[in-house]
Amino acid sequence: MNHVRTTPSSPVGLHRVLEPAGERITLPQAAQRLDATPQVWPDEVRIAVETLNLDAASYRQLAEAHRTPAGEVDGEAVRAAVLDIVGTRGKMQNPVTGSGGMLIGTVEEVGPDSPLGLVPGDRVATLVSLSLTPLALTDGLARWDGRSERVQAQGHAILFGRSIAAKLPADLDPELALMVMDVCGAPALVARVVREYTDRGQIPSVLVLGGAGKSGSLSLAAAADAGAGRRVAVVPFEAEAEQLRGTGLADEVVIADARSPLGLSGAVEAAGGPADITVVCVDVPGCEQPAILSTAQGGTVIFFSMATNFAAAALGAEGLAADVRMLVGNGYVPGHADYALSLLRGNAAVRALFEGRLAHEQTVTP
Repeated sequence: MNHVRTTPSSPVGLHRVLEPAGERITLPQAAQRLDATPQVWPDEVRIAVETLNLDAASYRQLAEAHRTPAGEVDGEAVRAAVLDIVGTRGKMQNPVTGSGGMLIGTVEEVGPDSPLGLVPGDRVATLVSLSLTPLALTDGLARWDGRSERVQAQGHAILFGRSIAAKLPADLDPELALMVMDVCGAPALVARVVREYTDRGQIPSVLVLGGAGKSGSLSLAAAADAGAGRRVAVVPFEAEAEQLRGTGLADEVVIADARSPLGLSGAVEAAGGPADITVVCVDVPGCEQPAILSTAQGGTVIFFSMATNFAAAALGAEGLAADVRMLVGNGYVPGHADYALSLLRGNAAVRALFEGRLAHEQTVTP
């Protein structure tokens, strides 16, 4: 066990920022480099890392940037890139996307002033981004082939006084719980926004771009749970459409390219017209203006993808004379982890999609 430091610390982690320093010091997410040494301050918690879950936009960028001459993902190059990022920055923050992911692990040490309610031995999922979490890896990621978002790893991570973590539920496979908690902010915010409409006596229609994915399927389930009306899911391929058809998660499943303004808006029009609420869950850039065009005047667009260009969204809405409210899904809503897990437990279709995805990732190399 390491001796607890006695120097003052910041509950938001400013004391761990190495670059920039001095008057230019930033919060950990915006920092270039963090102090990831294992010794904890009084309000910190050290986690023994078991698995990292890279966010979809970050992993996609890394995979696309490291291809073999045959066009396949160069797993060794991806692994080397992740090791370089963590080793250089003291955290897992993709320098291109700015995003990270989350992790699961076991609590090793708890500072005496930590407010998180954790004790050594707790198995937890961190509900804050790896882009601001001090992280050190000690195994060279030897058990990871670089070909999936889920990374078996050894090392340690540090949680600050204002970090968030959830104990892993005993009734679920930890890997399954990790998949759910990785996107748990999406369904909670969708439910909140839908209820804003229903509280005013409106039954909103909901459009989900990327409806067969993790955040997309949970968002569809949350929309139904909160009292939404017509639900439309957009997917890029027939195979994903087949996964959703007959599940009851969506009233209509549309195959369209979410990056195509005319293609998407035309497909949505054919499926019943622009939606009151559009939820963007795809992990590719260029979906901002198509999403806005597919949303009714006075409606709401929720951007959950870390591939979103928020300047393009704001300027695009202005250029289209679109009277839409645009929300950034920041990943945190009070009670979001418990709510997402309750959707998984209570919705057989969602659970089947997640378990199928997990089985596929465990047996097939992309």
